[in-house]
Amino acid sequence: MKCSGIDALAGRPVEVGFQARIESVVSAEVGERYLAPGWIDLQVNGFAGVDYNSPIAPLEEIARSIRVLFSTGVTRFYPTVVTGSPEDMQGALRNLAAAKECVAEGEAMAGFHVEGPHISPEDGPRGAHPRRWVRRPDAHEFHRMQDAARGQIRLVTLAPEWPEAPRYIETLAAEGVTVAIGHTAASAAQIAEAVRAGATMSTHLGNGASAVLPRHPNYLWEQLADDRLTAGFIVDGIHLPASFLKLALRAKGLDGSMLVTDAVAPAGCAPGRYKLGEQDVELTPDQRVVLAGQSRLAGSALCMHHGIGNLMRLAGLSLADAVRMATINPARAAGIPARQTGLAPGDAADLVEFTYDAAAQRIEIAKTYLSGRLVYSA
Repeated sequence: MKCSGIDALAGRPVEVGFQARIESVVSAEVGERYLAPGWIDLQVNGFAGVDYNSPIAPLEEIARSIRVLFSTGVTRFYPTVVTGSPEDMQGALRNLAAAKECVAEGEAMAGFHVEGPHISPEDGPRGAHPRRWVRRPDAHEFHRMQDAARGQIRLVTLAPEWPEAPRYIETLAAEGVTVAIGHTAASAAQIAEAVRAGATMSTHLGNGASAVLPRHPNYLWEQLADDRLTAGFIVDGIHLPASFLKLALRAKGLDGSMLVTDAVAPAGCAPGRYKLGEQDVELTPDQRVVLAGQSRLAGSALCMHHGIGNLMRLAGLSLADAVRMATINPARAAGIPARQTGLAPGDAADLVEFTYDAAAQRIEIAKTYLSGRLVYSA
């Protein structure tokens, strides 16, 4: 098969030949469409009305939600399970593992992200996670979750201030699991110790934090300053102001930054009430997702192609740099194979064709391919 367009990363017109993997990339005459590797989102709690935290979400509904993700240009993602009871977390992971194995769309699940339950119990850093289920790191519990997930947990977010955290991080890193710092109130020393133990990422940096912080030191500056941590940012225009986003990207550098959505079930849906695990959340008319009856943010309704546009509008990034934050950077940070080069022979034929309105800095998806298979066409 072949497709063509302006390579969004390199800025040159190309024709790509592919089967399951890219076989050739040659210069070609093309129209106005752009071509890029498909987006990678490492933090998707739910989508299109489906809560990935539900142990009883029907597999056909999970498959439908992934088809909607394809329409936004996403080709690989980590369904994300947040803090809950041991039974609910293991049940959700077991259900997701069944979906990955049983539905055709399951190939898009590159692994699972477990966000919690070993996070800060403090208001602010805890975010929207239910306080009653926050608990200490426990390697035995992780292995029970990994068994339920059939070995698919590839990313874990935790707060490193727990006394057990360094040994826990070492255990997970030794088993090939990426460890991220998040929902934390850790000291500078605790963050440094977590990085020495093997933590390599920061989860949605700038969020899941106290409303008021010391001028310095504080856990945001410590993570921003550590070049060994790749940071994810929710760029929906709600979670982060443009000023923080610009400064954070300057601190981390392009290679140390990636786009995530932190999408929850109402993403891609009409305003109303939905579920996030055991909690009710509400999508407001202005696209904020909050705990029902409260003002506390509880994930986002962001789609990745809109996030790329927001990176250009809010942070002043070029199209190439914004696309890089949605493709190569998350693949490298999470160790996703065959996705770390771009449009190059040997990489997976996860491709997205799109139009780009430079004046409005807006992207519209035309076609999405997963391992060379057309999975969405406008």
